[in-house]
Formats: sequence, C-alpha cells, structure tokens
Amino acid sequence: MERHEIEVFLALAEELHFGEAGRRLGITTTRVSQVVRVLERRVGVRLFDRTSRRVTLTPTGRQLYEDLKPAYDGVREAVARAVAHGRGLTGTLRVGYVGAAAGQLVMNAAIRFRRGHPDCAVEAREVQSGGAVERLHTDQIDVLVGCLPLDGPGLTVGPVLLTEQRMLAVPAGHPFARAANLSIKDLGRVHLIAAPCSLPTRPADGDAPTAETFQEVLTLVGAGQGAFVVGEHVTRFYARPDVVYVPLRDAPPLCWGPVWPTGRETAKVRAFTAAADRSSRAA
Repeated sequence: MERHEIEVFLALAEELHFGEAGRRLGITTTRVSQVVRVLERRVGVRLFDRTSRRVTLTPTGRQLYEDLKPAYDGVREAVARAVAHGRGLTGTLRVGYVGAAAGQLVMNAAIRFRRGHPDCAVEAREVQSGGAVERLHTDQIDVLVGCLPLDGPGLTVGPVLLTEQRMLAVPAGHPFARAANLSIKDLGRVHLIAAPCSLPTRPADGDAPTAETFQEVLTLVGAGQGAFVVGEHVTRFYARPDVVYVPLRDAPPLCWGPVWPTGRETAKVRAFTAAADRSSRAA
C-alpha cells in the first residue's frame, strides 16, 4: 500500500464519511472513492459498506484498520523523532524566570511546548533579578523570562508575552494607601527602596534601604522603610496585610518576555519562544 492509500483508508475508517475524509486530507470526495476502489480490488473484498445514508467498515475492513493503525502511527512517530533529533529538539531546555508572573508564563509555555516536542524536557527554575542575566552568560540557563528590558551585549530579546500596569507598593499605614491612584510625580514624595529588581520608573533614593530579593523589598515596605514600584500581578501573587498596592495612572506599562544569548540560539530556544508567544496570546 502506498502512503496516500493508507492515509485515505485510515481517514475514511475513522470519519465514516467520504466528504469528511476528503476535507481532513485536503482532497476531493471523488479522489477518496477512487483510492478506496483501488484498495478493494487489490484486497479482493469490500472494505466498506456504503449506502446513501451511511458508511460502515466490513469485518475485513475493521481487521485491516486494527492491524494498520498502530503500525502507521509507529512509523509517523519514528519519523517525528528523527526530525526532532535533527533539529535539536531533544534533551533538556533550561528556562529561568524572575518572579511569579514570569513563572506562570513559563509553566503555560512548557505545557504547550511539550505537546509539540515530547522528546525535549523543560527544566524551569526561579532566579533572582540580581544574577539572572549572569546565569545566561555563564550557560546555567538557556532562556530567561523576566521584566523587560533585559537587554544587554550579546542578548536577543523575544516577543512581549505580558503587559501590565505599574503600581506603587506602600506601607498599609501610609497616606498613599488610601488613594485610588497615584501619579509619577507622587514618587518624589516617598523613599524608593533600592534593589536589583527595581523597575526603571525613577531611581531609588541614595539614603533608602536596600534589598537583595523581592521578598526583602516587601518586608521593608511593610515595615515602613520606603516604597517600591511593582507590576499589577503582585496583587494576585504577593498579597500582604502590611502592604498596599496603588495604581500609577500615568506610568508606562510593564512588559514581560524572554531573552537568550544571541550566540546560543538553538532550535529548542526558538520553539519554546514560539510556544510561549502562542500560549500568551491564547490566555
């Protein structure tokens, strides 16, 4: 049996409708009928019983389907594995992410990626902002998903996966905590905490306390030591009784996306980035 004959037989056996089988394969109903007649002459017995109302498999047709389907699927899977190996879509892809919002993006993208590339595992790990880019340059991770810009020498920036409003994290007892929203000008009335994960809205104050991680930032904010610009996702992932998040109405939105070393762009990186882009659009 030729490949096109196998595909026509399997499609008709599953659809039990000449028109649907043709649409599935992108050929005409007449072509489906022609191929089936050739197969039946070759086998020497009818494979399908058809009337004006329905199509059913004959006992011989049913047996042929049960014998042929697993073998054909095995051939397709073997070819797909060979293609994936040839394109470098095997092994493990190491993806780093900064913060809960990026982590959710990575997990959703990994699910979609694995559906299309089952022979390539995704190893996701959270990294701190301060050393995130360094992990890329030292080959500890292949892709980094975080708050943009994460550009720099030798880095390629992928598509924007998420945009969100900027907000100001203030102590629950601060006067700003009662405001419906704030302006960028209001940032001049608070001390901004310095941290590696600072967002480029306004530089931190020289006399403000410093933090190494985002959890340290929120602890300092809650203790009344200063304020910090964050993204809207913190209201879902980092709710705290001692911290209030107030929208910044005139601040530009935050963008999240992937970056990777330009010299180490691989088929795995490209496929994962495409999966992340499709996943974010479908959300």
